[in-house]
Amino acid sequence: MTCHVRGIAFITGGASGIGKSTAFALAQNGISGLALVDLNLSLLENVQTEIQSQHPDVDVEILQVNVADESSVDTAVQKTVEHFGHIDIGVNCAGISGNPTSTHQMSLTEWKKVIDINQTGVWLCQRALIRQMLTQESRGTREGRGVIVNVSSMFGVGGPPGPFGIPHYTAAKHAVVGLTKMDAKAYSRDGIRINAICPGFVDTPIIKEQIESGSMDAQFQMTPIGRPAQVEEISDAMLFLCSSASSYMCGAALVVDGGFTV
Repeated sequence: MTCHVRGIAFITGGASGIGKSTAFALAQNGISGLALVDLNLSLLENVQTEIQSQHPDVDVEILQVNVADESSVDTAVQKTVEHFGHIDIGVNCAGISGNPTSTHQMSLTEWKKVIDINQTGVWLCQRALIRQMLTQESRGTREGRGVIVNVSSMFGVGGPPGPFGIPHYTAAKHAVVGLTKMDAKAYSRDGIRINAICPGFVDTPIIKEQIESGSMDAQFQMTPIGRPAQVEEISDAMLFLCSSASSYMCGAALVVDGGFTV
């Protein structure tokens, strides 16, 4: 099966990790334009240079955006449409892990920080993308008006082991799955297809230090495959969800976790 994409993609969290890898996967498989969104402008500039050097036919625009800020998100989508004319694929990948803290020890400030980015940020981006896609013509039965993929987590479909003090992260990632299912039903007849991906432990900058220190070894032993995912293993699954190869998937939460939640 070949997963081919075309058109314009809007990717939050595009400066590193899964977002960056997804940008490369789309560039390698037919996308003509990328709008990469992140808070870290210098990293975005590096990614832009890398992609354009390897894929000179792909037009890459970068936007410094706080996904938890309504006007910032709406402006980013507006600028993307002004530049490219439309958005065919939206990938809501921006997120943070937050400080590990048990509920009884957690401050409201720490709770809201994670919820604002991982939950509200996804909703703000999805809302802006849906509003734009509703104005677009359908590209046919299998592509429709647009595709949205939200990045949840394996902890969005189940709770983490007891020692993991991440109630804010777990709550937000569950909410992403719920939002995905809700809006997938609400907008599928309009030709907008929405799914979520639920990665397990991934070798990205967020946990690289923990991987190298060995502090994650116990978690990897709980994973049947016995290791973290390479980031490309997640972006390959993302490519599938973005492509017409998954055209009959709607409201799914695709778990890619090495068997952790089995």
